[in-house]
Amino acid sequence: MSRDRLRIATYNLQKCVGLDLRRRPDRSLAVLGATGAQIAVLQEADKRLPPRPAALPHAMAEAEGWHVADLGEPGGSLGWHGNAILVRDGIEVVETGHIELPGLEPRGAVWIVAQTVLGPVRVIGTHLGLVRRYRLLQLAAIRRTLEHLPKVPVVMAGDFNEWGDEAPLQAQLRDLRLVPAGPNYPAPRPVAALDRFALGPGLRADTPVAHVASPARVASDHLPVWLDVVRDS
Repeated sequence: MSRDRLRIATYNLQKCVGLDLRRRPDRSLAVLGATGAQIAVLQEADKRLPPRPAALPHAMAEAEGWHVADLGEPGGSLGWHGNAILVRDGIEVVETGHIELPGLEPRGAVWIVAQTVLGPVRVIGTHLGLVRRYRLLQLAAIRRTLEHLPKVPVVMAGDFNEWGDEAPLQAQLRDLRLVPAGPNYPAPRPVAALDRFALGPGLRADTPVAHVASPARVASDHLPVWLDVVRDS
């Protein structure tokens, strides 16, 4: 990979429970590591009920060479509302935060500002709701939050839960551009592009890649998706 590229992956871990119904965080980490990502945006990294202990143990992630961004939820959680962000050596996390999202389901977004080969980049991780009306409200909430934060190039990644037309999502994102993506769900035979990226001004990327190598097709019901981001010259 070129030195002027930043590889970011998004992966819904399904609480590290595979399609074989076994909870194997070691397997989830092996799949994630095989993507070659320098920053990993995770969903369903915690168990569902309070205090939401980590399904992917913090110590296990660090033993595999990841640094876990401190997103501030107590009780053994890896992140916030199941969202977590991991970074490799050479990526310095200088700021973190989270965003409350509207909707009937408990949903949220997290963000970091990281010093990278591209300079400072704000990486946002989210897991949008199951109902489109709320997905649109949630994207609008993220956009409004960004309008009040210092201007830094933005990459948003996560499980958008969108099966249909992406145009309404793009209308809410405005300056953030959805990156065309191929299917990654369900993992054994993907038909839907649920896990997506959006880029802010100053950045560009090629088509995202769904990681299909074994054991990705059994480790979760989602395949991880990665993207190489470069500066938009």
